[in-house]
Amino acid sequence: MNVTRGFTGRPRVANSGLPPGQYDAGDDWPVLSAEVTPDLAPADWSFRVDGLVAEPRTWDWDEAHALPGSVYEGDIHCVTSWSKFGVRFGGVSLDAFLGVVRPHGSATHAVAYSHTGYTSSLPLADLTDGRAWIAWEYDGRPLAAEHGGPARLLVPHLYFWKSAKWIAGLTLLDHDAPGFWEQNGYHARGNPWEEQRYSGD
Repeated sequence: MNVTRGFTGRPRVANSGLPPGQYDAGDDWPVLSAEVTPDLAPADWSFRVDGLVAEPRTWDWDEAHALPGSVYEGDIHCVTSWSKFGVRFGGVSLDAFLGVVRPHGSATHAVAYSHTGYTSSLPLADLTDGRAWIAWEYDGRPLAAEHGGPARLLVPHLYFWKSAKWIAGLTLLDHDAPGFWEQNGYHARGNPWEEQRYSGD
């Protein structure tokens, strides 16, 4: 498999700056979840990519960790108006997983789903080319359960509800299929810099 931008093991640094309507949370990391935090051990975690792909595949904890490691170093932004600067997540670029399953050319969107049943919908373009990760470390330590551990989706250039906690898989589609918050009035994409908080923004 060719090594592509985004999982070379070197940090990718995002441009700092506060998007409109946001405040700097500093050392705080507010815990916001649509569901009860699950008791999910790494040994019970798995991640699957299916739908419009050539070879659907499921990875367990050890198989996912065997993929080339990658680090995201930059900022995150929540739709509830807080932002955190200079965060550091470790895991694997989503490109590594997609390189194995080989998405069909007709795939345009993905539904991310959690081990709890939560879903989030994203354009596939927001998940490729070094823009998204499966993350299991924060600041050099295992990701805490309340923040999505043992592993979460990380899409830091979009509002953080898109970065599904306790990630279980992605289903690739040829259309948008709104997830939990998208069905409840939130924006289909969620770009912080354009304040795409709610449907119609």
